Amino acid sequence: MTSETSKPPFLTTRRDFLGLSLAALGVALVGNAVPGLSAVAQAQAATDTAQRIADHFSSVRSMTGEFVQFGPKGEQTGGKFFLQRPGKIRFNYDAPSAFRVISDGKSVILNNPRLKTYDLYPLSKTPLKLLLDDHIDLSGDKVRSVREEPDMTTIQIVDRSVFGNARLTMMFDPKSYELRQWTLTDAQGKDTTVMIFNVQQGVRFAADTFRIDYEKAAASRGARNMR
Repeated sequence: MTSETSKPPFLTTRRDFLGLSLAALGVALVGNAVPGLSAVAQAQAATDTAQRIADHFSSVRSMTGEFVQFGPKGEQTGGKFFLQRPGKIRFNYDAPSAFRVISDGKSVILNNPRLKTYDLYPLSKTPLKLLLDDHIDLSGDKVRSVREEPDMTTIQIVDRSVFGNARLTMMFDPKSYELRQWTLTDAQGKDTTVMIFNVQQGVRFAADTFRIDYEKAAASRGARNMR
């Protein structure tokens, strides 16, 4: 995978994070409307459902598994991911790209081994912060819609303060509340979908799993600035 053909699940370009989201609130509820409820009451019901699922997801302190990513042009990549709250995640993309995305709780780095680049971002400025918080807070008009179906509960979130005009649609198992996949839609309406499977929860990781080499990141930026 290269940054031009199949980007990590949080980017539209190397400079623009899409991020992971959980829901966004317009006044009208999109999905299964409840007869007799006002638009405001329906919106509150949607937010309550989304927060209940988010609370369950927040309670998962660590998890690992495999992922498959589908880009806007149908390109497909995959690999393994590792998550530990608060603030830590790692995506290892399969060969030939061997791309790495790592958050250590403070920063997020995108490492392209083929190009020997290290792009560094503050975690607080990316949508990953919402996903990796100790407690996922969906208050403040973040939940746009909730759709409850027999085989899947779908939640759409927007938060301009975190990821601008992008939006996230997340899909959960309706019984276990386990995350199954998410779709990131950028400001141009282009979708990137990530599906996760073979997930294990409550795992322990090596001490260096989420380590970022800040010296290499600084050297990489310096080298590019000299070109």
